[in-house]
Parts: sequence; structure tokens; C-alpha cells
Amino acid sequence: MLILERNGLVLLAERAHTGYSDGQLNLPSGKVNEGEDVISAAIREAREEVGVEVHREAVRIVHVMHYRNPEGETRVGWFLAASEWAGKPYNAEPHKCAGIGWYPINDLPENAQPYNAAGIARFLKGEPFSVVGW
Repeated sequence: MLILERNGLVLLAERAHTGYSDGQLNLPSGKVNEGEDVISAAIREAREEVGVEVHREAVRIVHVMHYRNPEGETRVGWFLAASEWAGKPYNAEPHKCAGIGWYPINDLPENAQPYNAAGIARFLKGEPFSVVGW
């Protein structure tokens, strides 16, 4: 997950038509492709989902979370952050996203995806690692 932050705001996208967390706001994110490292994946997802180019040297790892959702599914999430990128963010995947917007990073909307919101909260506290939902 890539936290794109600017002036106390974070860029979130509203999921739509995916069958997973539709209607919830989430960070640009996705799976790591074969042969790809986690930083390259975050950079690719930012380009694919919100149309911005993030340089590798602008990305920093800010949190790692071992998460279990209420249904018992688990994942390990890498939360990365960047405050510099090229291009103006836009909804580059309208078939999967109802829209994007900037939200106060310290006061996320109620429909923020819980996993993403938990990672953002840990990032703001300066916690490098957490176990959530166990």
C-alpha cells in the first residue's frame, strides 16, 4: 500500500465493482507480480490506479502489518509512503474505482477500509510493525 501524503492529506480511492471492499476507501495497492519487489509493485500500482509516477528514491517503508480480518483471512501488508511524485492524481481505473480524493490523514472517513486505516494509524504513530486482528 502506498501512502501518498501532502499537506496533512492522504490520497484514497473508493473501490467499486471488484467484489472486495466495494464502497470503501483504500490506498493505491495491489499484489506483487512475479519478479517484482514490494517497492516496484507500489510504484506500478500508483501509476496504474491513480496515474502518478513515483521515483524509487522517494519511497520509504513506514510500516509492516500482519493482519487478520473478521472472516479469519490473513495477510502481511507493506505500507510505504511518498510525499513526492510526478503528475496529477486521477482515477486511472474507473472500472474498479468510483473516484479518488484527498482526506485528512489524521481524521479518515468512516468508510476507510479497516486494514488500510489501521496501517495509516500505525504509520502516524511511528510504529514499524504491528499484529492486528489476532
